Amino acid sequence: MKKCIAFFIVIATMTLQLKAQSDSLKSPFWKPNPRNYTVKQAFEVESLFPMFLTGGYHFALGYRYKKIRFRASVINGGDYDAEPAGLKNTKADFKRFYKTSPGFFLGYNAWKNLELYTFMEMHTFGIEQKSSGIKRNIRTNDFGGGISYQFFLGRYVYLQPGVHLYLRSEHSVDFNGTTYTIPRADLAPVIRIGARLWRKY
Repeated sequence: MKKCIAFFIVIATMTLQLKAQSDSLKSPFWKPNPRNYTVKQAFEVESLFPMFLTGGYHFALGYRYKKIRFRASVINGGDYDAEPAGLKNTKADFKRFYKTSPGFFLGYNAWKNLELYTFMEMHTFGIEQKSSGIKRNIRTNDFGGGISYQFFLGRYVYLQPGVHLYLRSEHSVDFNGTTYTIPRADLAPVIRIGARLWRKY
């Protein structure tokens, strides 16, 4: 799976570089005309690339229609510990990892490339008790919202930093008499790298 995603990203990047060279004579690199946020339709691929640094992966496919944007994603956090993102952690003796989980996002471009969005992610978390090494799974349906901004590097490639607020119902799991309760809210910064594969103005 990781190799397929990496291969796709390499091919997409090479294709975009060739397109960028052909478009370089048509408009300035930093302020292309028409501006990127005036697009009427577009297909985009992106990745929460820090997940690759922790042995996991993230891949998303998005479709934009005027100011509305829909994305579907899949995430696996590898060794990334999501527990510190919780607004009210129950105990310091636990780690929490993203296992392979899908998500769906619905966004709105409020101003230029500033996007406000809501989402639902069907997470499976791996919970590990540090003292014993015992692992358990918790499944949650996380709802929430986010805000982010697409910083385009030319016509095709962009960086999109943002902040997510995750909300979920209460879930607990027992570790031989010690109860772990997952935080009902997480607040986490995110940064995605993406590419606009097709667009129509």
